Amino acid sequence: MTAELRTIAMVGGGAMGGTFAARLSNAGHDVTIVDVAPALVSAVSNSGLLVEGPEGELRARLRATSDPSTVGPVDLVFVFVKAQHTRSAAALLEPLVGPSTVVVSLQNGWGNADVLVERVSGVQLVIGVTYHSATALGPAHVRHSGQGPTFVGPYLAEAGLAAAERAAAALESAGFEIVVTGDVKTEIWRKLVLNAATLPTAALTGLRAGELGQPGPTLDVVDALAGEAVAVAQAQGLEIDFAERRDRIHATLERAGAGKPSMLQDVEAHRKTEIERINGAVVAAAEATGVDVPINRAMVALIGGLERSWSREQ
Repeated sequence: MTAELRTIAMVGGGAMGGTFAARLSNAGHDVTIVDVAPALVSAVSNSGLLVEGPEGELRARLRATSDPSTVGPVDLVFVFVKAQHTRSAAALLEPLVGPSTVVVSLQNGWGNADVLVERVSGVQLVIGVTYHSATALGPAHVRHSGQGPTFVGPYLAEAGLAAAERAAAALESAGFEIVVTGDVKTEIWRKLVLNAATLPTAALTGLRAGELGQPGPTLDVVDALAGEAVAVAQAQGLEIDFAERRDRIHATLERAGAGKPSMLQDVEAHRKTEIERINGAVVAAAEATGVDVPINRAMVALIGGLERSWSREQ
């Protein structure tokens, strides 16, 4: 794969979007952040992005805007908004997407691509997951707290790997570890198992990743949630092994240390969470396959109840 310099739009400039945008920009790509938050757009435009990571501080100067029509068609569009904002983000894509544009979703959860494909040709859509983690410390200020592989592949299997390879080349040039695969939907479910097991558990307990991974009854709940999600994946014909997922989850939590899982960040800020696209996706698939997932159902109910309680403060 070649690492040609690309014009890139990053739709969503928060923790993950900011991390990827900064590294892509510093690799020489022409990156513009498209975000609806005025404070973020102003901060990026005035001061650039600051990413604190294991290798020190990374600073990047790049453009930011809330108006995608000022950007025009680009080579690559990365969608890095929360799952509940996917539909509104999809409405921003039209000015950014030309006939040869590749649109990439590395978002958490299941079902984001089905929303994006309402606005983008399935042939141009690349989907995947990343095991990087990050925390927003403020507008245009991010802590890059965890690193890992990123998997990309076609939304439509019949589309082949060419579009995914274009996205992978750009990401690899920025130092990301990339795996291109035609079986990317299995990889998305593997990540969904991890997220369904860890995110609501952290959000409800207030525990950071390393704390969540300590042996005891809370980690037992994490394992039980993972077991249910794996059973649903297997019922859909996906080759996902519970022991592999459990061990990977434990190792991920240990490596993440004091990092705050994204749903815990949302709960602390009283923002709507991605529960419907994570544990809610497990529940929906369970209903279609006849698998019983009572703990995932409980998480959907409990996080939903917690979100409703915030209305008392308004």
